[in-house]
Amino acid sequence: MPPLNADDIDGRLDHIAATCERQGVRFTDLRRAVLSLILASPEPLTAYALLDRLKETHRTAAPPTVYRALDFLLEQRLIHRVERLNAFIGCTDAEAHDHPAQFLICRLCGAVTELEDPAVLQALAQAAARTGFRPERMTVEIEGTCARCAA
Repeated sequence: MPPLNADDIDGRLDHIAATCERQGVRFTDLRRAVLSLILASPEPLTAYALLDRLKETHRTAAPPTVYRALDFLLEQRLIHRVERLNAFIGCTDAEAHDHPAQFLICRLCGAVTELEDPAVLQALAQAAARTGFRPERMTVEIEGTCARCAA
């Protein structure tokens, strides 16, 4: 997901805060700060990269606080974990929703693009069903070269 500009981030965070309030979950200042850093980043961020950036505004931030914030954001379906990179990116959709993640990861520049292609999901579900397998969570990560690096 490309980074958002400051106005887009603020608007999105305000919308998320209102949604969390309606759902009865706390969107704390720390959770907001972590999500803001993720949305503003041009690349996926690891927990420790987030911690380093977070310490600029939250001096007492420690690994457990970042991991708790990340767990909350994952639970609320506001971010995705890119397993291959052990890093986090914002979801391409402004609404929290549950959907299988499909990522294209550039091995040269590290850019990650999230796809939402129902045909990919359907093909995987059908292939799994043919073997009798029942998937609970599907994340597809494809490593290669992005168009910018290929040029």
